[in-house]
Amino acid sequence: MSLKNLSANRIPNILKNKLLNKRIYNLYKKFEKDFKINESFIVAVSGGPDSLALAFLTKIYSFKKNLESRYYIVDHKLRRESTYEAKKVNKILNEFNIKSKILTWKGKKPKKNLQSLARQKRYKLLFSECKKLKIKNLILGHHIDDSYENFFIRIVRGSGLRGLVSFGKNTKINEINLIRPLLEFQKKDLIFISSFVFNFFIKDPSNENDKFLRIKVRNLISQLKDVGFDQTKLSLTLKNLKSSNDSIIFYVKNNKKLNSYFNKKKKELILNQDFFNQPYDVVFRSLSESIKLIGEKYNLVRGKKLEKILKKIQENSLSKETLGGCVIKKVNQTVILRKES
Repeated sequence: MSLKNLSANRIPNILKNKLLNKRIYNLYKKFEKDFKINESFIVAVSGGPDSLALAFLTKIYSFKKNLESRYYIVDHKLRRESTYEAKKVNKILNEFNIKSKILTWKGKKPKKNLQSLARQKRYKLLFSECKKLKIKNLILGHHIDDSYENFFIRIVRGSGLRGLVSFGKNTKINEINLIRPLLEFQKKDLIFISSFVFNFFIKDPSNENDKFLRIKVRNLISQLKDVGFDQTKLSLTLKNLKSSNDSIIFYVKNNKKLNSYFNKKKKELILNQDFFNQPYDVVFRSLSESIKLIGEKYNLVRGKKLEKILKKIQENSLSKETLGGCVIKKVNQTVILRKES
């Protein structure tokens, strides 16, 4: 098989030889077609088959495009074996000319909501590296099954439309681009890549523990196949919901552009009366995003708290409230947001 189109002369032999396998080559070409990055990036590697496959695919891509790529393994220290596993993954990656670094979650670990808090801490460590290195692209190894699981988890938690479709290929948080280039890849293909290339991947025992919500959801999805609700129908549902969400995003963007004004001198965001004379979902999102912007917070504010403030605004009973790091007050026919001191 010819590797001429891959600029193979730049690729170390230990990686280039893997591309001689037809299935590996075709999977790489599929990855390259969708992964349109032309600047430095950071890749999160857990040691599982998904992230190891991602490490291989992105490294080939970075050699071809002559881009800086950095690889980070997060040791959460939640299991006795985690440090050993992190060091082993680090050693294997370096053997394949994929230089990596281990980040460690230090300190006392929580007893409740462990997976969610571990994810938040992992992102915090990775975001810190992005900012330190002035790299704005963080590449994650989520695949198509992850998007389905995330959809049902959001349903269980009572998420709105935005939450149900939030697991997209590209998401921006605090000026960092979260990019998930494997969302069109099947799990079996990622297992094949990691097994064929590295002859290794870590099996996380928590993936078999049904005390975690994600594992319960995974089992539920498997059962739904028996009644005809397969991946094709789920993909169609997500596509339709995303289309509706994109429409709301358009109107939210216009609402913020036309009906809000930032006073640079006072560092206040002023929302005029028309800002609130829109469909409820548009107003809700517009205000939520405005609070996040001024409050400089990682996450959007909780729905119930925001609903209470919106109700007061609509009833003309708002005087002064604090939410999401913002002071929110009504002045005549406007609502003013400023950062809480």
